[in-house]
Amino acid sequence: MLGDPVLAGITDEAAYDIGGQISVLDTLGWQGIELRTVDRVAVAELTDERFTAVSTALADSGLRVVCLASRIGGWARPVTTELHHDLTELDILAERARVLGTPYLRIMSYPNDGLPDPDWRSRVIARIADLADRAERHGVTLLHENCSGWAGTSAERMLELLDEVASPALKLLFDTGNGVAHGYDGFDLLADIVDHVEHVHIKDADERGFTLPGEGAARVADCVKLLRAGGYSGAWSLEPHLAIKPHEPGELAPDAASTFVAAGRAMAGLVR
Repeated sequence: MLGDPVLAGITDEAAYDIGGQISVLDTLGWQGIELRTVDRVAVAELTDERFTAVSTALADSGLRVVCLASRIGGWARPVTTELHHDLTELDILAERARVLGTPYLRIMSYPNDGLPDPDWRSRVIARIADLADRAERHGVTLLHENCSGWAGTSAERMLELLDEVASPALKLLFDTGNGVAHGYDGFDLLADIVDHVEHVHIKDADERGFTLPGEGAARVADCVKLLRAGGYSGAWSLEPHLAIKPHEPGELAPDAASTFVAAGRAMAGLVR
C-alpha cells in the first residue's frame, strides 16, 4: 500500500553472512530483503545445502524476499558472452525464487564488446526475448535495471526493449543513484519510464562518490514523489554502495553494518 511502504535492502553491503544480513534489517525494523550474495557467493552459485540453510534462516526471521539480484546481462557479462551462462542462472534462480516466495529477478542489458551499435542492439533484444520467454514459463518476472548495458542509460532504449520483447515477464527496475554514477539525469529518465517501473533501488551520489540517501545529487526525494504520483506500490530496496566500491575487489568496511543502518534510516525518512 502507498501508505505502508515495504522497505528492503541488498544486505550483502552490510554483512557477508546471512545472520548478519538479517540482523541489520532487524535493527532497522524492516520487512524485506533483496538477496544478491551470501558469504560472497551469488545466490545461483550456492550449493543446494547452503541455499536450504539460507531459505530456512529467512523463513525463521519472517523477512519477505522482494527480489533476487542476478548477474544476468550484467557488467561482467558483455553481449558476446555465451548465452547459456544466463539461461542456466535463470533456471536456478527461478526455482530458488519459488522457494523464497518472490517473482522478481533483477537483470541488465549487456555491456557492448566492440560491436557496432545496431549489432549490439539486435543481440540484446534477441537475448532478452529468449530470457523473458523462459522466465514466463518459469512464472517469474525479469526486472531490467538502469545500469550496465544497451538500454541501461536511455529511457528511449528501455521503452524500445519493452516494446520489442513484448513479454509480461519483462518489467523495469529504477535505481535512483545510477544516473549520477553513469552520467545522466536519473529523474528525467524516470519521468519517461515511471509507468513501467516495478521495483526501485535507492542510492544517492554526487561528484565525489556515493552518499547517504538525500545528501547527493540524485534528487531521491523528487524521484520518490514522482513514483508515488505514478501509483508505484512496490518495494523500496536500499543499495547504498557506501561500505564497498561496486565491481571492485576488497573487503567490506569495518563499519559496514552501521553505515547501512544510517543509510537505511535516511532512506526511510525519504520514503515514508
